[in-house]
Amino acid sequence: MEECQYSQNSTLFEGAGLRCPAVWDLLLCWPPTPAGEMAYLPCPPIKGIDRTKFAERKCLEDGIWESPPGEIAVTASSLINGSFLDRQGWTNYNNCFLPEIRDLLDKLDSGSAEGKMMVAYITRVLELTGLSISLIAVAISLFIFYHFRSLQNHRTRIHRNLFAAIGIQVIVRLTLYMDQSITNTVDNHPRAADSQPHYGIHTTAILCESFYIILEYARTTMFVWMFIEGLYLHNLITVMVFRPDTYHKWYLVLGWGIPVILTTIWAAFTATQQQTSVCWWGYNLTRSYWFLEGPRVTIILVNFLYLLNIIRVLVTKLRNSPCSEAEQLRKSVKAAVVLLPLLGITNALVMVQAPLDRSTLEFAFWSFTSHFLTSFQGFFVALIYCFLNGEVRTTLRKKFCNYVTDRRMTTAFLGSRNVSAYQSTQLEPERDDHQQEKHPRQLLRALRDNREITSAKMSVTYTTQV
Repeated sequence: MEECQYSQNSTLFEGAGLRCPAVWDLLLCWPPTPAGEMAYLPCPPIKGIDRTKFAERKCLEDGIWESPPGEIAVTASSLINGSFLDRQGWTNYNNCFLPEIRDLLDKLDSGSAEGKMMVAYITRVLELTGLSISLIAVAISLFIFYHFRSLQNHRTRIHRNLFAAIGIQVIVRLTLYMDQSITNTVDNHPRAADSQPHYGIHTTAILCESFYIILEYARTTMFVWMFIEGLYLHNLITVMVFRPDTYHKWYLVLGWGIPVILTTIWAAFTATQQQTSVCWWGYNLTRSYWFLEGPRVTIILVNFLYLLNIIRVLVTKLRNSPCSEAEQLRKSVKAAVVLLPLLGITNALVMVQAPLDRSTLEFAFWSFTSHFLTSFQGFFVALIYCFLNGEVRTTLRKKFCNYVTDRRMTTAFLGSRNVSAYQSTQLEPERDDHQQEKHPRQLLRALRDNREITSAKMSVTYTTQV
């Protein structure tokens, strides 16, 4: 901006003929341009911009930069007496936007654009809250499943892989969002930037693309493990001869290997198509994104069929039981609601194209609902399949009871030993130094042996009662 101002002061009245002054439009520095001519500059390297295109400005016949469409042109008197911003005119950046971004802008070109931007801002806050809660819940669930050996079976192995994929996705997404919040002010308001260049993930080549590749890989892995959850549950209910332990290695190869192939194909195509955009901005709007989105939609459809068949089998079994019709309906609905987040069917709403051309209320309903379900998905899955799981709760209750009982008996034993030791010092003659030195060690050894025996007896008694 300082260079533009210096250039304006030195060239405004120099040279033959009338010309428009040099202008800084907050993104580019436009040189003095003869009246009646067009000025062209390469598009700035920011997100959603094709850097191979050119932005343009028109200098009017009276030496005034063209004003934005629909506004009154600046007069010559305002040029002389007005401020610098009054003379800066309007820059046409329409040719700079990528086709996908231009389509979005066309849909937002209405009086409700400001309201929709506010909805998008609130949605981002909702996402950050949901992702943070989901990350905490998933981390606790993974600790529980890995720490207790009694919970390490084939079903929880599948849960662990699903939780790990969700956790990776949440961590990458939170990292990208925090980086955006830091660099967004600099990107959108260059006047707020200091003299030092700001570096972040979204402004660093290769690093930014790598983060999005990891994000899409984690998302695809999450969907594949949701498919494995549906396959396992469906076979377990409908196929009685199913032996799940024999397929665990194949599940690992399928769950973590197939996403590598899909993500590699997508990244290769995207790298060739998005060379003109910073950090592959708007890649989810391109056709190549269907290399990932297509398998995900297929998984949701297959899991939906699994859900229908599971509910069908459940209803058939409930009809043969003495339960009432209301109880049968309640159990069926409960099973469907519980399986929705596990099978990833709630993600179908996000895959629907955003209704940007609709009213602000419709857009807000879609945005809040879809992003609430996806951002809190990790929390719901952890809540239903870990925190509310009967087996997990029994294990945690047993661990807590053993800990409390062990502490009480240790305290009581230490108290009784201290009383006995005090009485013995009053009645017995003094021991020699060698015996007094051994006494604490014998006491600790006896205490340790007694605690081990007590814990073993209590474990056997509790297991017998259960």
